Amino acid sequence: MYSQVIDPLNKMPVNPKNNMPAKNQQQDLSTERVVSNIPKGGTENEQTWVYPSPQMFWNALVRKDKVEGAKEEDMDVVVSVHNNMNERTWNEVMKWEELKSNGAYLGGPPKLLRFEGKPYDLSIKARLKMFFGHPAPFDRHDWWVDQGGRINRYIIDYYHDESTSHQD
Repeated sequence: MYSQVIDPLNKMPVNPKNNMPAKNQQQDLSTERVVSNIPKGGTENEQTWVYPSPQMFWNALVRKDKVEGAKEEDMDVVVSVHNNMNERTWNEVMKWEELKSNGAYLGGPPKLLRFEGKPYDLSIKARLKMFFGHPAPFDRHDWWVDQGGRINRYIIDYYHDESTSHQD
């Protein structure tokens, strides 16, 4: 897997060979991918980003040595939550883009140019919140949004909200 060509826009393999079962995997996972509503920057046509399949997501967990506590049978739900969270994040980014441009998108509407997960890097805001007793974020994404040639970087911290958790 590590010898594959990596797409610099999302740090994932270009050729989805990572849609094959991982070594020691116990069950088959879906290889179906969902097309997002997030416009993809750097493309000539109206492409949108495509989310990883449950199999690709599992393989990423294996590759990053993050399978502890994860279950193969949960990947469909995990990927659904992941996709929903990214769609909601894009909607929040669009609110900021609207504010910055006063709704006048010169050069076309904003598009997500690239992104990078940085789960081990704390943003300045996360460090400040932790200093005042808040928990650390469970993930961080940096998103670069192209708005007509002007690139805006968004640092997004993701937190677990215990008040919305349900115990079975």
